[in-house]
Amino acid sequence: MLLAETATGHLVEVLDLQALFNPFSATVRGCLHFGEEAQDPEPFDKTRLSFPSGEALPRCWTDADYRRGESRQSA
Repeated sequence: MLLAETATGHLVEVLDLQALFNPFSATVRGCLHFGEEAQDPEPFDKTRLSFPSGEALPRCWTDADYRRGESRQSA
């Protein structure tokens, strides 16, 4: 899956989708796609990634407590 670094807009190929979808994982391994060829894999902080369109990652991918407030509001 390709995501973008929020600060630079450079594309990052995420190599570990399980870590991306896991809200308890703060980083994902990926390869920066910048220049002629893909770079070596490195960790990327999920809070600094977004979809290439600029849309933020779903909160359920980054925040383990994303549903905490819902039970109080519906009661």
